[in-house]
Amino acid sequence: MTILRQFIIAPSLARLIQKERGGERVLEGYFPDQPQRRTYVQLEESRSSLILEASEGAAPDEQADLPLAHAQALLAVSHGQVEYVRTTLSIGPQEIQVLHFVRPGTLDLVGVASAPENGQDLPPLPWFGQEVSAQPAYQRRRLALDGAPDAPEVDVTNAALTSLLDLLEDRYTTWPVQGQAEESGAPAAEMSPALDAPVPAPETETDKAIDDLGIEDAVIRELARSLQPRRG
Repeated sequence: MTILRQFIIAPSLARLIQKERGGERVLEGYFPDQPQRRTYVQLEESRSSLILEASEGAAPDEQADLPLAHAQALLAVSHGQVEYVRTTLSIGPQEIQVLHFVRPGTLDLVGVASAPENGQDLPPLPWFGQEVSAQPAYQRRRLALDGAPDAPEVDVTNAALTSLLDLLEDRYTTWPVQGQAEESGAPAAEMSPALDAPVPAPETETDKAIDDLGIEDAVIRELARSLQPRRG
């Protein structure tokens, strides 16, 4: 997927995504820029490749499969490396890539491409933070060669967490428009008829929902508790 827009996300949300959907660990080694092309080696869990990135206006990118031993040898002599866990989500035909970087520094990014059916940029989802699409420091090549920048903190709101849980629970069939994204903070019971059934005691329901998520981190646990329906 060609990423055209990229955003910072909160580390706690990235952890929740990885716990729920897993991810693929990726290693990349980058070599110094050359005229008309840039080169890097990529080691995925099931594939190793040498990739030639074309400069703007040049020929398309080229990718060649490599034996694992050859890829590891190239990685060892590369000038800079990045290591990240990539998790792919989707809303209809639109893919979202969540990248949790562990090297050269901790950083969490989410990337999307323009909607193919209308050629327009999609509005950011409520759990997206600051957009960094135009900042070279957040591109993987620059992370490998220059190191990780000091990323700003991203506030996690109830609306942001609710929107992400809706996505993880496959409630989105199309990408929400701007107005719909703002409504994602509504209680889950108002979104799905399946939740009209009687709700057990709050303590039992809360504990069960958190256990089902498999979340052990204290911060994410408190965020999950805040989404539970309140009896009034």
